[in-house]
Amino acid sequence: MSTYKDAGVDIDAGDRAVELMKASIAKASRPEVMGGIGGFAGLFDASALKNMKKPLLATSTDGVGTKTEIARAIGKYDTIGEDLVAMVVDDLVVCGAEPLFMTDYIAVGKVIPERIAEIVSGIARGCEKAGTALIGGETAEHPGLLADDEFDVAGAATGVVDADLQLGAHLVQKGDVLIAMPSSGFHANGFSLVRHIIKTAKLSLDAHVSEYGKTSGEVFLTPTEIYALDCLALIRSMQGKLRGFSHITGGGIAENTARVIPEHLSAIYDRSTWSIPVEMEYLSKVGGVPQADMERTWNCGIGMSAIVSPDSADLALRSLAARGMKAWVAGVVEEREPSQARSTLEGTYRAR
Repeated sequence: MSTYKDAGVDIDAGDRAVELMKASIAKASRPEVMGGIGGFAGLFDASALKNMKKPLLATSTDGVGTKTEIARAIGKYDTIGEDLVAMVVDDLVVCGAEPLFMTDYIAVGKVIPERIAEIVSGIARGCEKAGTALIGGETAEHPGLLADDEFDVAGAATGVVDADLQLGAHLVQKGDVLIAMPSSGFHANGFSLVRHIIKTAKLSLDAHVSEYGKTSGEVFLTPTEIYALDCLALIRSMQGKLRGFSHITGGGIAENTARVIPEHLSAIYDRSTWSIPVEMEYLSKVGGVPQADMERTWNCGIGMSAIVSPDSADLALRSLAARGMKAWVAGVVEEREPSQARSTLEGTYRAR
């Protein structure tokens, strides 16, 4: 006789994981959520969208890449979920959309209920920080494809923006100002390079690094900053003088900013307005990473940029400061020369 459990899938463990995560999920809700978890689909009351003239639904999906391997190696699973939420919802706010709800997918070699609950607790905490409802998810056990302690996470979110309030390249003008919001560290991008340096330089995740003031593991598992509510608050306070945002993820500052700059303009960042985070500076030195490669792989200290009209830069800084966000003017939008890229970094980084 053969059972599903003999094949490596433990349904009882899955049910136990659901029970353990219920309390976390309950905190990541909104009034529009209908019903609880356990159904075949999550339900969200969209009647409020009738108040918009032309509601546009926005959707985004992502994962956290090989940062999951750092979590697995350390055995700490309660922060990786925040990374997932950040990667997904902060892509939505770039166009001005409010993230409404999110679903997740967790693939594991073996369901260990407590571990699943830790991962989901991070997702729920991230959704709470973003004002987004976690309305559903799936945990899949893949025996034979993944080792017992291996896992991956992915998620998708839906948001909405009124067509008249949509942000983007169509609003950007010459003379606009780039407002930079600081990253919390490496975020969830470029960890293949991080792990390569760990391996080749024989770094220990448990070792205390004086340059960091903490262990490498603690630094690498610092959750990705979630900017959604800060960006939405900025939209409300700017009264039409906000052009758009750029979420700085894989590809770095220049490449991601170029995605929201029209063909005839170029966004020029002044490197002297900020310093490279010490953890990136240290790892690039240990790993011998060229500056150009570092700037195309990691966020280099900026997690989100806002593009605003020049006469509203002070208002943007004050609005973000009121929320505890220490933003700064990092550059300007200029007319683009034929040979010039749509976004560049110029000058040298400020000395620490």
